[in-house]
Amino acid sequence: MGINLHENKTGPRWNLTDLLLEEKLITQANLDLAVETQIKENIRLSEALLKLNLIKPHDLAAILSVQLNLPFIDLQRHKIQPAALRLVPEATARKHVLIPLDVVGDSLMLVMADPQDIQTIQDIQAQVKMKVEVALGISTDIMKAINLNYRSGAEIEKRVQEFAPAAVKTTAALTEELVARTPIAETVDLIITQSIRDRASDIHIEPQEDRLRIRFRIDGTLHDIFSLPISVHIPLVSRIKILAEMNIAEQRRPQDGQMPFNIGDKHIDIRVASLATAYGERLALRILDKSLALFTLPELGLLPDSLNKFETIVGSPYGLFLVAGTTGSGKTTTLYALINSLNRSERNIMTIEDPIEYRFSDINQTQVNLKAGITFPIGLRSLMRHDPNIILVGEIRDRETAAIAIQASLTGQLVLSSIHANTDIGVLFRLLDLGVEPYLIVSTLIGISTQRMVRRVCPHCRISYKPAAAEQKLFYSEIGETPEKLYRQGSGCNLCANTGFQGRVGIFEVMLMSDTIRKMLINSVSAVEIEEEAVKEGLVTLKKDGLHKVVAGLIPLEEVQRSVLAAR
Repeated sequence: MGINLHENKTGPRWNLTDLLLEEKLITQANLDLAVETQIKENIRLSEALLKLNLIKPHDLAAILSVQLNLPFIDLQRHKIQPAALRLVPEATARKHVLIPLDVVGDSLMLVMADPQDIQTIQDIQAQVKMKVEVALGISTDIMKAINLNYRSGAEIEKRVQEFAPAAVKTTAALTEELVARTPIAETVDLIITQSIRDRASDIHIEPQEDRLRIRFRIDGTLHDIFSLPISVHIPLVSRIKILAEMNIAEQRRPQDGQMPFNIGDKHIDIRVASLATAYGERLALRILDKSLALFTLPELGLLPDSLNKFETIVGSPYGLFLVAGTTGSGKTTTLYALINSLNRSERNIMTIEDPIEYRFSDINQTQVNLKAGITFPIGLRSLMRHDPNIILVGEIRDRETAAIAIQASLTGQLVLSSIHANTDIGVLFRLLDLGVEPYLIVSTLIGISTQRMVRRVCPHCRISYKPAAAEQKLFYSEIGETPEKLYRQGSGCNLCANTGFQGRVGIFEVMLMSDTIRKMLINSVSAVEIEEEAVKEGLVTLKKDGLHKVVAGLIPLEEVQRSVLAAR
């Protein structure tokens, strides 16, 4: 937390320990352990308590607010006012772990992790030329609020003014020397840094007739973020293309590239794609945060029944398992969670991907490379000669890839892959469309999972409401429940960047192939009849899975209607 308790290195000046013990927030054994750590590591007692997870930050802050006679501000429940934010520079806020909360009359309210840092308070008071009132806050919450509320717009505008005049005088064939100028580099860094703070998965840089439009995809939805002068388009795009090792002289043909980016202790890979449009070259930047790559199966958001089916599939020694869904539905994340759970030293796991989005230790990953003649079919054939136990094929796109994947599963490998289809039953007929014989499908396919990614309602500002009669009827008919309370998009808070949503969660439809369904497929039974049989056998459809998560308060009903009901 970084709160200065006026503690020396051997004990607190304030009678903090007595109060913590009296309130039963810690035990004497906890205290003894914390004191031992305090002395050993030469840190404050409060830091030792937090480091050892012996007390919750909110509990400690509440006690300290009493001891210091200062209000405690829970930043999860308070909005930062723009008028206050403009008074304190971001660099100052980060350096001293504080954030301006509001301006009341002639006073500025500061929330500080260390409210006894008198020198900093006096410096800010002299800078803003008004009174400064101080409240106590939790350092992690303060840093989150800084990341979400301080925007890069002003800094970007400043950098643009520095290099925009030069950009006007240049031709389309900018030299690398011009593109590498510091203001351009800083502008790119600011845009990418802001996107990561906003939890964006993609950055779209789009030239328009009179401006350069920059949008972020946050929780699956695109948001307009910056609007820059069109004169900065060419230098900005060229700078990114150089970083991604793309050809800046080629502006007509589509190109792909990749570049690393570091922010703090985060290591980000960014995949870049270019495309010529009517007003110039546009870029799409996919942000691949390595720290978010390795999900476990329970973290995917599977309901217990679906999780059990996944664990059955993971336990299969051979066969074909397919993950289906629309573009951006999280298929790769699910496949990576599967191989992450299967990764053992006694297994040889090999992949053929396009592209490799995240790199795993102890797993042999191969990149599709059309220039080198490595396609999915050719790469998959090569993998077969390297004694694999488990094979991940990034995507089954054609008959040849499907045939080789099926052949691999017939010869004793567990093959995992993705395929484009809207439902589990749709996967069966997609394979038939690709020319796969029904007897091969029923001989090898062990299971299918279809999924969507939907926005998770922010738990800190979500709005509850009583469902209408029609909504209650929908829930009763589908899942046998009539919920008394549901939640919709939040009103916006510091923890969700004022969007009302915080992250995404998967909706899943998981089916294990049964003997009955295999017979129905061999006998060319219709998709409707096969789905009816699957539901009879316990299939939880996408719609039902989504409605269960609505009742649990994870997602709003509108997200299920948008992603599942409307699509069917």
